[in-house]
Amino acid sequence: MRILLIEDDEEVARLITAGMGEAGHQVTLAATGPEGMTQALAGGFDVMIFDRQLPGGIDSANLLKDLRGRGIGTPALFLSGHGGLKNWMKGLDAGGDDYIVKPFVFTDLLSHCEALCQRESGQAASRL
Repeated sequence: MRILLIEDDEEVARLITAGMGEAGHQVTLAATGPEGMTQALAGGFDVMIFDRQLPGGIDSANLLKDLRGRGIGTPALFLSGHGGLKNWMKGLDAGGDDYIVKPFVFTDLLSHCEALCQRESGQAASRL
Protein backbone atom coordinates (compact mmCIF):
# COMPACT_ATOMS: atom_id res chain seq x y z
CA MET A 1 0.00 0.00 0.00
CA ARG A 2 1.31 3.46 -0.94
CA ILE A 3 0.38 6.05 1.66
CA LEU A 4 0.56 9.83 1.51
CA LEU A 5 1.01 11.12 5.06
CA ILE A 6 0.45 14.86 5.51
CA GLU A 7 1.67 15.46 9.08
CA ASP A 8 3.73 18.30 10.55
CA ASP A 9 4.55 16.67 13.89
CA GLU A 10 7.94 15.04 13.28
CA GLU A 11 7.56 12.43 16.04
CA VAL A 12 4.09 11.33 14.90
CA ALA A 13 5.30 11.22 11.28
CA ARG A 14 8.33 9.15 12.27
CA LEU A 15 6.23 6.64 14.22
CA ILE A 16 3.68 6.25 11.44
CA THR A 17 6.34 5.96 8.74
CA ALA A 18 8.29 3.36 10.72
CA GLY A 19 5.21 1.33 11.62
CA MET A 20 3.83 1.34 8.09
CA GLY A 21 7.26 0.38 6.78
CA GLU A 22 7.42 -2.58 9.17
CA ALA A 23 3.99 -3.64 7.90
CA GLY A 24 5.33 -3.59 4.32
CA HIS A 25 3.80 -0.30 3.22
CA GLN A 26 5.48 2.71 1.61
CA VAL A 27 4.93 6.20 3.06
CA THR A 28 5.53 9.53 1.34
CA LEU A 29 5.64 12.35 3.87
CA ALA A 30 4.51 15.94 3.36
CA ALA A 31 4.91 18.33 6.31
CA THR A 32 2.70 21.18 5.05
CA GLY A 33 -0.54 21.65 3.17
CA PRO A 34 1.16 22.91 -0.01
CA GLU A 35 3.57 19.93 0.00
CA GLY A 36 0.61 17.60 0.52
CA MET A 37 -1.25 19.17 -2.39
CA THR A 38 1.75 18.71 -4.69
CA GLN A 39 2.22 15.07 -3.69
CA ALA A 40 -1.51 14.24 -3.88
CA LEU A 41 -1.79 15.75 -7.36
CA ALA A 42 1.20 13.66 -8.48
CA GLY A 43 -0.96 10.64 -7.59
CA GLY A 44 -0.16 6.98 -7.19
CA PHE A 45 -1.37 6.63 -3.59
CA ASP A 46 -3.73 4.03 -2.19
CA VAL A 47 -4.59 6.01 0.95
CA MET A 48 -4.01 9.55 2.19
CA ILE A 49 -3.68 10.42 5.89
CA PHE A 50 -4.27 14.06 6.81
CA ASP A 51 -3.33 15.72 10.07
CA ARG A 52 -6.33 17.94 10.81
CA GLN A 53 -4.23 21.07 11.48
CA LEU A 54 -1.46 21.84 9.03
CA PRO A 55 1.01 24.68 8.61
CA GLY A 56 1.43 26.38 5.27
CA GLY A 57 -1.83 28.25 4.87
CA ILE A 58 -3.98 25.33 3.70
CA ASP A 59 -6.40 23.76 6.17
CA SER A 60 -6.57 19.99 5.68
CA ALA A 61 -10.36 19.99 5.19
CA ASN A 62 -10.03 22.66 2.49
CA LEU A 63 -7.09 20.77 0.97
CA LEU A 64 -9.17 17.62 0.66
CA LYS A 65 -12.17 19.55 -0.73
CA ASP A 66 -9.86 20.99 -3.39
CA LEU A 67 -8.46 17.55 -4.22
CA ARG A 68 -11.96 16.05 -4.47
CA GLY A 69 -12.95 18.94 -6.76
CA ARG A 70 -10.02 18.04 -9.02
CA GLY A 71 -11.19 14.44 -9.27
CA ILE A 72 -8.76 12.90 -6.76
CA GLY A 73 -10.79 10.08 -5.21
CA THR A 74 -8.05 8.39 -3.18
CA PRO A 75 -9.45 7.25 0.19
CA ALA A 76 -8.66 9.83 2.88
CA LEU A 77 -8.36 9.47 6.64
CA PHE A 78 -8.15 12.42 9.03
CA LEU A 79 -5.88 12.00 12.05
CA SER A 80 -6.64 14.70 14.59
CA GLY A 81 -6.09 15.87 18.12
CA HIS A 82 -9.58 17.35 17.91
CA GLY A 83 -12.37 14.93 18.75
CA GLY A 84 -16.04 15.64 18.92
CA LEU A 85 -18.87 15.31 16.48
CA LYS A 86 -18.40 18.80 14.95
CA ASN A 87 -14.76 18.11 13.99
CA TRP A 88 -15.55 14.60 12.80
CA MET A 89 -18.39 15.89 10.60
CA LYS A 90 -16.20 18.65 9.14
CA GLY A 91 -13.66 16.04 8.03
CA LEU A 92 -16.28 13.78 6.49
CA ASP A 93 -18.09 16.71 4.85
CA ALA A 94 -14.78 17.70 3.23
CA GLY A 95 -14.67 14.30 1.51
CA GLY A 96 -12.90 12.25 4.18
CA ASP A 97 -13.61 8.54 4.44
CA ASP A 98 -12.52 8.05 8.05
CA TYR A 99 -11.49 10.00 11.15
CA ILE A 100 -9.26 8.88 14.03
CA VAL A 101 -8.59 10.98 17.13
CA LYS A 102 -5.07 11.36 18.60
CA PRO A 103 -3.65 9.80 20.64
CA PHE A 104 -4.23 6.62 18.69
CA VAL A 105 -3.09 3.03 18.71
CA PHE A 106 -0.93 2.34 15.66
CA THR A 107 -2.57 -1.02 14.90
CA ASP A 108 -5.94 0.77 14.78
CA LEU A 109 -4.59 3.27 12.25
CA LEU A 110 -3.07 0.44 10.21
CA SER A 111 -6.36 -1.50 10.20
CA HIS A 112 -8.34 1.56 9.13
CA CYS A 113 -5.90 2.27 6.27
CA GLU A 114 -5.93 -1.33 5.09
CA ALA A 115 -9.74 -1.42 5.21
CA LEU A 116 -9.96 1.78 3.14
CA CYS A 117 -7.54 0.34 0.61
CA GLN A 118 -9.44 -2.96 0.42
CA ARG A 119 -12.75 -1.18 0.01
CA GLU A 120 -11.32 0.94 -2.81
CA SER A 121 -9.89 -2.10 -4.60
CA GLY A 122 -13.04 -4.18 -4.07
CA GLN A 123 -11.23 -6.80 -1.99
CA ALA A 124 -12.94 -8.39 1.00
CA ALA A 125 -11.36 -7.92 4.41
CA SER A 126 -9.15 -10.89 5.26
CA ARG A 127 -8.70 -10.46 9.03
CA LEU A 128 -12.08 -11.85 10.13
